[in-house]
Amino acid sequence: MKPELYERVVLTRDVPSENMKKGDVATLVDYLEHPSGGEEGAILEVFNAVGESVAIATVPVSAIASLTEEYMPAARPIHETV
Repeated sequence: MKPELYERVVLTRDVPSENMKKGDVATLVDYLEHPSGGEEGAILEVFNAVGESVAIATVPVSAIASLTEEYMPAARPIHETV
């Protein structure tokens, strides 16, 4: 079952092209059809730890899941340094 619009979701895998990692939490704001018939996309609004909007990201629908009591919140730096 797909998450509802405006629901908080969790990433189920890394999406390097969007600088997102498995476990990141975002708000689902829309669904997007793939222009050439591929997998449907999910448009996410990404917030920092204090609730400020920091990005809009598009990921495959298969990369998100609804949050449940099975998840533990965590924090990581938005920009990793090497």
